[in-house]
Amino acid sequence: MKPAAIIKEIINSKKITIDSSFKYAQVCSKLLRDQHNAHDGRKIIINILDNWGKLNSETKEIWADLIESAGFYPYLDKEKEKLRFANTAGLIRREFHKADYLYQKYFHEEQKILNDILNSEKNLIVSAPTSFGKSLLIEEIVASKKYKNIVVIQPTLALLDETRKKLNKYKDRYKIIIRTSQVAAEDKGNLFLLTAERVMEYHNLPHIDFFVIDEFYKLSAKRDDERCDILNNAFNLLITKFKSKFYLLGPNIAGISEGFAEKYNAEFYKTAYSLVDIQEIDIYSQNKDKFDHPIKYKYYKETVLFDLLVSFGQEQTIIYCSSPNRVRGISGRFVKYLKKKIGAVKQSDLSIVQWIKENVSERWGFINCLSYQIGLHDGALQKHITSSVINYFNDGKLKYLFCTSTIIEGVNTSAKNVIYYDATKGTKDLDYFDYSNIKGRSGRLMIHYVGRVFNFNHPPYKKDIVVDIPFFEQNPIKDEVLIHLEDKDIKDKTSNQYKFIANIPEEEKAIIKRNGLLVKGQEEILNILKKDINSQYELISWTGLPSYQQLYYLLSLAWNHLLKKGETTKPMTLPKLIKVTFDYGNSKSISELVKNNYTYYNGLEKNKGRDSDELYDEAVSDAFQILRHWFHYKVPKWVNVMHELQKYVCQKKGLNPGSYAFYASQLENDFVRQNLSILVEYGIPKSAIDKLTKIIPNDIREDDVMKNIKEKNLLVTSGLNRYEREKIEENL
Repeated sequence: MKPAAIIKEIINSKKITIDSSFKYAQVCSKLLRDQHNAHDGRKIIINILDNWGKLNSETKEIWADLIESAGFYPYLDKEKEKLRFANTAGLIRREFHKADYLYQKYFHEEQKILNDILNSEKNLIVSAPTSFGKSLLIEEIVASKKYKNIVVIQPTLALLDETRKKLNKYKDRYKIIIRTSQVAAEDKGNLFLLTAERVMEYHNLPHIDFFVIDEFYKLSAKRDDERCDILNNAFNLLITKFKSKFYLLGPNIAGISEGFAEKYNAEFYKTAYSLVDIQEIDIYSQNKDKFDHPIKYKYYKETVLFDLLVSFGQEQTIIYCSSPNRVRGISGRFVKYLKKKIGAVKQSDLSIVQWIKENVSERWGFINCLSYQIGLHDGALQKHITSSVINYFNDGKLKYLFCTSTIIEGVNTSAKNVIYYDATKGTKDLDYFDYSNIKGRSGRLMIHYVGRVFNFNHPPYKKDIVVDIPFFEQNPIKDEVLIHLEDKDIKDKTSNQYKFIANIPEEEKAIIKRNGLLVKGQEEILNILKKDINSQYELISWTGLPSYQQLYYLLSLAWNHLLKKGETTKPMTLPKLIKVTFDYGNSKSISELVKNNYTYYNGLEKNKGRDSDELYDEAVSDAFQILRHWFHYKVPKWVNVMHELQKYVCQKKGLNPGSYAFYASQLENDFVRQNLSILVEYGIPKSAIDKLTKIIPNDIREDDVMKNIKEKNLLVTSGLNRYEREKIEENL
């Protein structure tokens, strides 16, 4: 009997007879002994666990033994009340899989194998499913106290924030460093939780003994990720300067650059091992004719989606959409559907709703979504909002989560059901790699044995992903990576690219490397500054906050020379960026940014006759996108780069340079006082920080701010609202 047929019978039967149970167990046992088909055996076990109540009690001990032989030790511990087995050898093996340093945690079969590799002399590169539990091994490494200084690199601040909260219990052994301004401890270990950019910006890193790169596929130049250069440089820095041991982890990867593992004494370990079974349900084929003609059948696909969501009852669902606009539009129409079709009433009482009313606007449609247990997650929303949405979803306070590709790599969450609703990421077609990562969000380890993916599109063509590592392969290699390599490591010294970089004066090269952005762009800006330094000195040399003309000069140079070829800026334009950046420096208010945005959109000819609520939601979303992408990331980086370049040119000319560092820091940290900037990293809303600014002394070190809040009982005495208190309590 084939595994798929067995699983179908397990799901569809009301009771599993003794004969059927024995028959399934025999097939399962045989599959587990066959290395090539063991995954089918594990799938049968997972579906038996999901339907445990259907089993005849006389066969449960047999299944408990099979669960043990499959290496599902975390489930044996979780379900110890119902999974009793009298297998002494099995009990011994279970204890053998107990983590050495994590209290009452058991590794599954392949986690144990990987942990053994990490404890050997080898480095480890792992490709494993989302539900594998790769991050548990990071905690085991930290808990072991084997390494004094550890760096964990993750692609987003949201992921780093989750990691910080998880590892905060080790703060007595390690100083946890999340900002480049924090000084490493000498009297204990240091745990650096940083993006690749911050690794490169951190001055005077101590000797790093071990580092982790999560989502390491982002090293690939073929994945079209604008941060791949900086990740390559961070990896190269740690491995070249410190010869550190490393652990790279990611999902659905077939291989890495040939020769890389051998050179760096690493083992590439690829596995499909999972404690969750994912079942794919094809919605597309039965609706193909109408789904493929969205203009003729405008809302047909949405109606199918909404009917399906309601049919799930209390089961949680993640709905993948191609863009923030799609997230907003579809979720808003789903609210209207719930009201009209089934007479749903508001149920959700979340503290964030009052915060939004006070600090953004009562008109924002997100409030309506939250009231109907609908969460939104995209790259535009502020960090504290997205972390709250994920917390609410993980706690079961939200039933639906409409999201963009940020859900693939930005957070750790999953649900019983995932809807693959759109087939694109922005304007580009999703590939099989991204589809697999979306699919991997279905089913939750230790919560759902089985997850379901509902395909509203035909899944992309399956193609193996081999991660190229540009700093190692160097074919091709970008200027921004090549400039960081030691001369002895460069493979082709006859290329024009190498000659161009070799001809840059050493002083300039050092600055360009430190700045980390486009090499040619920085060279062009240096030449312009050298030409303009006498005639435009007042626009170049300034300190504190810039005038409008000074900001215009700076951002024009940055926009024209530091944007990568093909980099998307829409809907932002240079004139708009200059204006909103200058205005925000004066108002420092998100609600003011929303108001100005709405006025601007309302005045556009193309928006005449549009629904005002829909237009307002667009204004809010765009305001958050400006805040997060431009003010908190792109513009501060540009300002810091321009600071270094003008400083060099001025000093060469014997002139006093300007100092842009304060302005860059203020923008990046939302004009929060320097010693309180760490609260921004902790995902605490600016409104709460503004209240605390009045009562926390300026001379308190950033490392002691949370301690001061706790000791002085400021949660009670500072006038914080409920949401603000909750966000601080998460970090105490």
